[in-house]
Amino acid sequence: MTQEHYLYRTDPLFLRNQFEQSGRYGIPIIPKSNFTEKDFDHLRLIGFDKVKSDGRKHANRMVHFFLYDYKFEQVWEKPDADLDNLKGYRAVLAPDFSMYTEMPEAMLLYNVFRNRWCGAYFASQGIRVIPTVNFGLSNSFGFCFEGIEKGSVVALSTYMVQGKEGREAQKDFFMAGYNEMLRRIEPEKIICYHEPFPEMAGNIVYVNYELSSWQHMSDDVADTEPKQARSFSSKSYRIVKYGGYVESNHPPLLISDNRIVKHTGYVVQLGAGSAYGGKWVPSKIKDERYLGKPGSIIRTEDKYVKDTKIGEDGRAVMERHYTDHRRSDKHSNPHDHEIKWAEDGSPRPGPPINYWDEQAPVFKSRKEGLGMKYDRIIKGGSPEENAFSSIADFQTSMRRNAEVEFIYNDVIYTITQPEEGITSISEAYKPETEALYDNSEDLLDHIIEGKKLREIITEVTVTDRTI
Repeated sequence: MTQEHYLYRTDPLFLRNQFEQSGRYGIPIIPKSNFTEKDFDHLRLIGFDKVKSDGRKHANRMVHFFLYDYKFEQVWEKPDADLDNLKGYRAVLAPDFSMYTEMPEAMLLYNVFRNRWCGAYFASQGIRVIPTVNFGLSNSFGFCFEGIEKGSVVALSTYMVQGKEGREAQKDFFMAGYNEMLRRIEPEKIICYHEPFPEMAGNIVYVNYELSSWQHMSDDVADTEPKQARSFSSKSYRIVKYGGYVESNHPPLLISDNRIVKHTGYVVQLGAGSAYGGKWVPSKIKDERYLGKPGSIIRTEDKYVKDTKIGEDGRAVMERHYTDHRRSDKHSNPHDHEIKWAEDGSPRPGPPINYWDEQAPVFKSRKEGLGMKYDRIIKGGSPEENAFSSIADFQTSMRRNAEVEFIYNDVIYTITQPEEGITSISEAYKPETEALYDNSEDLLDHIIEGKKLREIITEVTVTDRTI
């Protein structure tokens, strides 16, 4: 054997055997990194494909690889090439090489190995690494959790299984793998990129997919700017919390506690913790009506008027709509909705309570007499705020029992929830065009002018959307 052949034969990048291994397949182990609670405050991610051009302007983010594989194959082929770009970020998630269920088992095993090897290599170079967990069907469970120490902080994404483009059926296999991960790894925290399923147990750190996208890169304060020297305008920032609503001139990055901050058109939650159990965050200005002072009434003045009554825990209990939603066969004007709260902490309006032949009862706050007195009046948002950003956004809205009005090719359509578990869609004031569905997936296949609703819902003009 020549010297050249010997060097090639023993090259660590050829053998990939330089790290401690686990399991029968010798999967490299990603050592646990040390984190504090502050590491998960204000947490956003940045895609690996944006790191080179970022210049660490957003170094307070963690780097993720929830991307198509071709965008980061280089970290496997030339692992040294991007080290300088990755160093200095808050942490790096191990590369998420694909684990498609259609792949042969050998390919799944290979991609698990690459995930862990890259994570272990980054860690060996002084980078804090969080293992990214991915899995296929149950035949992958024998190796897909190897290389992750018990009690580690881990990361995963629900983006490709959370009802996106008809993938809602993948939820069952996802939850099977997720529960197996909990059993085997017992993670300290679980960073969830995109909305978690309500059934997901554990200490979940929810990372909003939209807020981590390139569209919100300008929202970050440059990491190179000294904190004590940062200047902020005197613009008022809304702080919404159970049991109260106040105005503050303090900028979001200087506010502590686990509160909710409205800032430049989006909402962020400060602090970490489970995404559920009261952690729902209003995503639109008018959704702030669901939280307020106990016993008060909040009025929303938008396309029509809504009065929302707040219960003793600071969350809405009843809401009155002064409209028939262009479906006078389904709604009286006015009508009420009882507000219940789901496991994910989000409000769920119940079916309409109609008053066909009788006067609606007085809707009043705890502290008033017969007259109406409002704690707060909210003006409606823009059409852009009502728009659906994705199929998943629409399906989430439907799961929360929203009522929607939209215009397509100059025709007004309404979506209402007349009964528990039933969704109705029709042209406005034309009950003869009604179609009924018992799940959002079938509703998305509803035909409008020769097209499925799923093909047009992100393009229509949404004139009203209750949640």
